[in-house]
Amino acid sequence: MLVNLFWSLLNLLPASVFCYKYINSKFLIIIGAISLVAAFIPVSILYKIQLFKSRKAYKKVGVEFISRFTQNGALVNVFIKKRYPGYKIVAATKESRSKLLQQTYMFEKFHLILLLFFAALFFYALKNNQYWWAVILLTTNIIYNVYPCLLQQYTRLRLSVFKTL
Repeated sequence: MLVNLFWSLLNLLPASVFCYKYINSKFLIIIGAISLVAAFIPVSILYKIQLFKSRKAYKKVGVEFISRFTQNGALVNVFIKKRYPGYKIVAATKESRSKLLQQTYMFEKFHLILLLFFAALFFYALKNNQYWWAVILLTTNIIYNVYPCLLQQYTRLRLSVFKTL
């Protein structure tokens, strides 16, 4: 949970400061409402818009590297396994894999909502010649939303291997 808190504070703080300083509440409500549309994207659409079809492609864009630093990443798992040697993120059961699969769709929708929201803030900053803010918002959007969406897709691709076993 601490990893989640760290990444959230690091990436949501700049957007929060930008909104507080430069965005009026009416516009904030509008972009917030528009961003929430991503919550209603059907799973079938998320499945179809998966960016890559191979694990190798995700590795090339750095998803596997980034995954080391996430809440279920390699670094966190090392600490957990020291304390609980039998710990596994996914058990060898169909229910466990199904639960993780559904979780990937939920997390991807969450990050798509924020991706849209951050994108609106980015374009607002550009329109208002706030280029440093635009760079900060774009960077945090990539780190906090684009990569997590790709990570969910990568995880689903890894889980698809189990279907064939």
